[in-house]
Amino acid sequence: MTTALRKYVAFGTGVGIRIVRDELTVTVTRVRPTGVRVLGELTVTGFRNQPAAEWGAACNGFLRKLGASHLAASVLLPREEVVVRQLALPGVSDADLPGAIRFQIDSLHPWTEEEAVYDFARIGKSGSVLIAVTRRAVIEHWATLFAEAGLKVASFTVSAASIWSALRIFAMPGEGFLAFAENGTTELYGESPARPVFTASEDGGGDRVFRFALSELRLPPASEPVALTELLPKPAAAPEGTDLSHSAVPYAASMSAACPHLGMRLNLLPEAQRQGSSRALFVPTWILAGALIVVAVALLVWNRIEDKRYLRSLEVQIQRLTPVAAHADALQRQIIDTRNRTALLDAFRGRTREDLDALNDLTRLIAPPGWVRDLQMNRKEVVIHGETDQASGLLKVLDSSPHFTGSQFIMPIARGGAGEIFAIRSQRKGVAP
Repeated sequence: MTTALRKYVAFGTGVGIRIVRDELTVTVTRVRPTGVRVLGELTVTGFRNQPAAEWGAACNGFLRKLGASHLAASVLLPREEVVVRQLALPGVSDADLPGAIRFQIDSLHPWTEEEAVYDFARIGKSGSVLIAVTRRAVIEHWATLFAEAGLKVASFTVSAASIWSALRIFAMPGEGFLAFAENGTTELYGESPARPVFTASEDGGGDRVFRFALSELRLPPASEPVALTELLPKPAAAPEGTDLSHSAVPYAASMSAACPHLGMRLNLLPEAQRQGSSRALFVPTWILAGALIVVAVALLVWNRIEDKRYLRSLEVQIQRLTPVAAHADALQRQIIDTRNRTALLDAFRGRTREDLDALNDLTRLIAPPGWVRDLQMNRKEVVIHGETDQASGLLKVLDSSPHFTGSQFIMPIARGGAGEIFAIRSQRKGVAP
């Protein structure tokens, strides 16, 4: 899905719950294409030592106040109770993924097959898979506890899946980073080309933890870790006193719960125990999706109508201009024909002039008492029959003319009554064919 499209389908309200030791944090956010709004945040301290009904009443009252009591929460299980692994399965299709993971799952956790509960999700379009494994007793414990508290639960998941999803609601994060969140423990999250997802949690934090994380991510040792709140979408609004620097992880969980269709679906809660939110929550989404579909169809139909209208307009213009174009072609042909005829007449006119010049030159060259009895002339040569007192010098005289060359006798010189009879053939010079 493109970044622009993700923005317009980012629509929903979600509840994220994070459990750290004896502290439970509830965050409610509303996600819209225009941004994220934090509706409220509640922290229950020492909830493990309280009856479930007591802290559940506080949470339900908080949700009712925000108009979110119909929502089912996404719960981040305590980090120490879940094993999170990343498995590289390049080339394995989605259909074959369950079998490939089932074949290796026993090597990813310390419990027996009967004790273990696991779920997995592909990390984007990569060949890596994020796997979460916990004990069945853990799931039953928390499911029972939240049921006693009267809170609806849609999923039991892990922080890595929620953070990965929240970072991609409006845009894609950059490649190669390490982020941290502080709230009693140091929660580390990172991504890199070498490792699509890295997650870790440790008390106290410190440079040693960051160096270890950078090494796992194959990032330069000089890379600076950033606060997770710097990478997550900035809220457009939040209640006074909200400090996301201490609740970045439940904030991410609430955003991924608001837009499950845009995130990583990793859920350890058995499907039969998953609770959904009220369908009324999705009415605005359906309305928006319907409006987008109507607009898209209208644009498609309108474009086709405009194309047909434009085609009809072109056909009318073509029909109107066809006679004009035909007349122009006819005029062009007449012009070319007239031009050719003019050139031909000019050529004939030039031939007449050339022939007259040749005759005038012959009249000059064969001067009295010489005379020409017969003359044959074409565009290439001239044949002269005549009589003169000295015929032998005529060849040189004719070749000296600008009109003749290559003169030669075509019969022997004979004596006549008044001089010598000759027959000469000369080639014409400088005459157009």
